[in-house]
Amino acid sequence: MADSNFYLGRLVDAKTAKPTTTTVEYDPADLTTHAVVTGMTGSGKTGLCVALLEEAALQNIPAIIIDPKGDLTNLLLHFPDLLPQDFQPWIDPEMERRTGKSMEEIANEAASSWRNGLNEWGIGPDRLLALKNAAQFAIYTPGSDSGIPVSVLSSLAAPGLDWESNREVLRERISSTVTALLGLVGMNDLDPLRSREHILLSNIFEAHWSEGNDLDLTELILQTQTPPFQNLGAFPVDTFFPPKDRMELAMVLNNILAAPAFETWREGESLDVQKLLFMPDGKPRHSIFYLAHLSDGERMFFVTLLLSAVETWMRTQKGSSSLRALLYMDEIYGYLPPTAVPPSKGPLLRMLKQARAFGLGLLLATQNPVDMDYKALSNTGTWFIGKLQTERDKNRLLDGLESAAGGIPRAAMDKLISSLGKRVFVMHNVHEKMPVLMQTRWAMNFLAGPMTRTQIPDLNLLADADSTRQTLPTPAPVSRRESAPQPSVESFQPVSIPSSQPANVQPAAFQPFTPQPATNNRQPQTTNGTSTKPSLPAGIREYFLPQNYSLPEAFQSARRAMPPQAMIQGIVYRPSLLASAQVRLLDRKYGVDSEITRAALVDVLDRRGIVRWDEFSYGGPSLDKVESMPVASARFGTIDSPLNDSKLMTALQKDFTDWVFRSSEVTARANVKLKVFGGPDVSQAEFMKACADSAREARDAEISKKTAAIEKKINSLQDKLAKEERELREDQADLTNRNMESGANLLELGAGLVGFGRKKSVSTQFTKHRLAQNAKAEVEESEDAIAQFKKDLSALMRERDDMTTEINNRWGSLVNEISEVAIKPKKTDIYVNLFGVAWKPYYLIQSGDEAIELPAFGAE
Repeated sequence: MADSNFYLGRLVDAKTAKPTTTTVEYDPADLTTHAVVTGMTGSGKTGLCVALLEEAALQNIPAIIIDPKGDLTNLLLHFPDLLPQDFQPWIDPEMERRTGKSMEEIANEAASSWRNGLNEWGIGPDRLLALKNAAQFAIYTPGSDSGIPVSVLSSLAAPGLDWESNREVLRERISSTVTALLGLVGMNDLDPLRSREHILLSNIFEAHWSEGNDLDLTELILQTQTPPFQNLGAFPVDTFFPPKDRMELAMVLNNILAAPAFETWREGESLDVQKLLFMPDGKPRHSIFYLAHLSDGERMFFVTLLLSAVETWMRTQKGSSSLRALLYMDEIYGYLPPTAVPPSKGPLLRMLKQARAFGLGLLLATQNPVDMDYKALSNTGTWFIGKLQTERDKNRLLDGLESAAGGIPRAAMDKLISSLGKRVFVMHNVHEKMPVLMQTRWAMNFLAGPMTRTQIPDLNLLADADSTRQTLPTPAPVSRRESAPQPSVESFQPVSIPSSQPANVQPAAFQPFTPQPATNNRQPQTTNGTSTKPSLPAGIREYFLPQNYSLPEAFQSARRAMPPQAMIQGIVYRPSLLASAQVRLLDRKYGVDSEITRAALVDVLDRRGIVRWDEFSYGGPSLDKVESMPVASARFGTIDSPLNDSKLMTALQKDFTDWVFRSSEVTARANVKLKVFGGPDVSQAEFMKACADSAREARDAEISKKTAAIEKKINSLQDKLAKEERELREDQADLTNRNMESGANLLELGAGLVGFGRKKSVSTQFTKHRLAQNAKAEVEESEDAIAQFKKDLSALMRERDDMTTEINNRWGSLVNEISEVAIKPKKTDIYVNLFGVAWKPYYLIQSGDEAIELPAFGAE
């Protein structure tokens, strides 16, 4: 027997129906073309499959084993010493009642039977010991903590495949995952091309996976309400799938998270196929998934996720012609049917077609060949055919054999199959010339029959399976494109790695960011949020405050020194209540027509919806900068009451409006006597100037009015004075002339008397003198009149000046008679332009080992 081949049994003489001494060996590389084992209950099908898995373990070939009934838990029952006390704990207690023997006797018989059977088939203790040490065996129990629990949420994480080059494959995985998830909540037989639910969830998956971002069930539920895209096909999302209907779907999916029974599905190891196949030191593993305790829907859900994970892992491996790993499913009924299309069918068919190139072999077992799709049968290279129950089963199998491997005489094969007994199988291998008739060897493991959940903890303890447990890291809010690549399975193959080569070290799991708020104005945050913005009820508006702080400004605002190694890891939005109103204050009497803004930003809210608005008056940047969309790749905190309660928010808006009405006013200045009014936009200096100008105008008007008569008299007197002064000048000139004429005439008279010149008449001299005296009188009269005019004019001017001074003083005193009046708005003049949830940005900062959360928005 070649050490590299599987030892399956011995040839059977078709004529005598007795085994011969010729061993039947099977090349494990032939399993890359897959194998199917079929046979009715009691045909020895389970024993043959156990033998195949034992041989795989001895050849250092890891395996993932899907065990719907609990039979494959026997793979942990290998007892190299073959002691009765090793067998006794695993014997069915009912055997004692049915046989009438004690458990010790039954255990002795079982040990003796196994010792004799193994000896008969040439299997010694050394081979049993080699099996025990060849692989690490462990039983996983999804949905239960009886064995090693499995977290199915990890299956929603983005696969480690490049989207662009694996788009078709990843979309097929998305379709299978969504179908399984919807099947878990009772939505079965959905058409991926017609089901709104399937299309919506598939697009959410694609939106995340195409960017290399993980998705968890919470995110999926939230994004069902608020999808991360605007359109689906040619229609807006709300038209294609209205919000009300999306909420119903989200509620159905939320039942999975809300159900206490689902808690065990969220805890445990992730479906990391690399870790399921190999220990960290490179030792192969046989990981058994016990599903007997699950309902049909839960089984389908988990099997689909597991198959999809295996398929994705397969595509990350290099090509291989040897058997790299084995995927075994004990009962394929319902998972690969000929007509129906359950979510598990797609991954199985794809792997049957393509897994050969990657060195992954599928081993499928079924009682009835009619339960399998004909395409699957045609893609299997090895058929192990045991005793069949009906002629229909036999004919279906013969039809498949003829189409898959023509040249086999149907009549001969029909006769051969019809004569099969227990543990006797026809092995048809496309890599061999002819089918062979064989009897399976004795199983090295104790075939105790199906195990119950209560026995699984002891089985794992027997195999030291607890040492294989891995802690499931919390999914980190980072893109998988930024994580270190997983090592290839090639580096874990013991057959190709020298013993001196150190085992590869898996990359450390990313530690989730746990922020420490640096401010005390909000409750401490226990999570850095979700990448999906929580949805809000209809009617509640939302806004996104801008990042107006740089990192140094954020530290400065928090009054903290900025460490040199501080780096921004991301942005998380926390919900606050934002309220803003435009208030118009109008009073035509006082000349007030002003508009003011009243705003409040409430970070800490009472769940009952009580807000003391005066304590949260907003004085930050202009609310014109409020944004309508969040920054890319941001995360969001949770929304609690009252922000997610439409009734409470409506009541809060009314309360805010009342507060604005009560607390809003402007001060107007008034000078009633001057009839000067000024609103809040007029400064005191400007108002005083306006009053002074008004008083000056009124004063000038009154002075002009009241001094008009006096001015008229003054003007008249001034005219008379001017006229009289003119006449005086004329009279003075005339007097001078008269005096000169009188003097000249007197000289002529004197000269005539003494004989000089012609004699003058004395009467002429008297006439000249009289005219001179008359001229003198007129001058004196004019001088008296001028003096009187000046006296009267001076009196009028004093009267005018006294009147002007009185008027000026009176109006000057009015300038300071100013009063202030409070102008309040009408309720109809209050317009609430912003009211709703304000998403306030915070920086998620990593500084060494310290995680810090600082506001990225605040007063400038």
